[in-house]
Amino acid sequence: MYSLDDTIAAIATSIGQSGVGVVKLSGPEAYPIARRLFRSATGQTDLRPRYAHYGRIIEPDSEAPVDEALVVYMPKPHSYTRQDVVEIQAHGGIVPLRRILQLTLNLGARPAEAGEMTLRAFLNGRLDLTQAEAVLDVIEAKTEAALRVANEQLGGRLSAQVAGVRRALLDTLAFLEASIDFVEDEIPAQDVVGPLAEVCDQLEKLLKTADQGLIYRQGVRAAIVGRPNVGKSSLLNSLLRGDRAIVTAIPGTTRDTLEETANIAGIPLVLVDTAGIRTETADEVERIGVERSRLALERADLALMVMDGSQELEQGDWAIGRLVGNKAALLVINKNDLPLAQNQDQLADFLPNARRVHISALANEGIEALEEAIVELVSGGSIVLADTPLVSNPRHKALLQRALGHTQAAIAAQQAELSPDLVSIDVRAAVDALGEITGETVTEDLLDTIFSKFCIGK
Repeated sequence: MYSLDDTIAAIATSIGQSGVGVVKLSGPEAYPIARRLFRSATGQTDLRPRYAHYGRIIEPDSEAPVDEALVVYMPKPHSYTRQDVVEIQAHGGIVPLRRILQLTLNLGARPAEAGEMTLRAFLNGRLDLTQAEAVLDVIEAKTEAALRVANEQLGGRLSAQVAGVRRALLDTLAFLEASIDFVEDEIPAQDVVGPLAEVCDQLEKLLKTADQGLIYRQGVRAAIVGRPNVGKSSLLNSLLRGDRAIVTAIPGTTRDTLEETANIAGIPLVLVDTAGIRTETADEVERIGVERSRLALERADLALMVMDGSQELEQGDWAIGRLVGNKAALLVINKNDLPLAQNQDQLADFLPNARRVHISALANEGIEALEEAIVELVSGGSIVLADTPLVSNPRHKALLQRALGHTQAAIAAQQAELSPDLVSIDVRAAVDALGEITGETVTEDLLDTIFSKFCIGK
């Protein structure tokens, strides 16, 4: 198992040039190491807990100065890891931060693994596993809505609901196991199906939020596709509110896919601007770009099929429409500022299940209507309430589904009047599945998988 007896150190801020960078230590030797490296400007020898002390970091042997710094000491258990923690806030250059980190290692600390600070917070009981995973979600949130969902999990709202459901299952399991262990005693009768059915209802309510929660956490990939020069890059710029893609009147300007994330009503929408898809091209570079466009469309959750409303439908439009197929799609009819082509009646047969939105990307007209259509298509237009605990993690969703399946199997076994030991097998499996969400039942391999996704220093 993981060791909590040693002291770890890491640069806790992004490597690069910035005004401030932080080196963090956690463990029993954090304070002694900091005292050897830090010289207070006031001559103070001790670090007062939870106060910022100004001074210099020095080379312990030569007393040569390394950098100015603020040092904060947070003694256990009132720290992020529930161990002694020291934060050294120095200038944010690569050289001074790495030098300070190396000095801590020279004095007995070891380099922290990815996510090891948060892992210690979990192992020491400050956070449960859902809250620990929410730390990463907060860091990676791309919109205000995604941040709010992450903060709800960090605050323990999902954990509380899962814990309540798990307690209900444990109560039923206790009765079943008593019935097994004390066969000859008269165990008072107890309804098993009713409580298990209530558990199923609660699990189903949580799972109903999962797809929407995943949208806010992971975002939605939308491929912008269409023939060359229909305004795909102009649409990307309009949705991003900036000039991200090069726009010219020359067909084929975009030769490769370009990805950017837009905030559409709180939904992180990963927009993939693709090269114009031609059925035939002799240009080798363009051919590669077209193939990448096809792959981008295949991997996308949503297709924004862009057409030039001022031009007649062409075979190329129909070919791209066949590539879109049954994928969720919006038909974006661009260049609304120009006279419409005469064959608009043909659009009735073109992607008949796709909603049509008329825009002018050049004049920035119809963009709000397009955004509303995207939100409606992605989330059904529903609004996430602040008090709604969302399941936003694929791991949590899979475990909730597993718990629901075992609970339903336990109900079926009880109704079939099977023995309590057979019913208890599924109840126990449901309890374990929920325990994996919050961390009561968790393996070292699972912890490795979860915390390896964190950055060093967090």
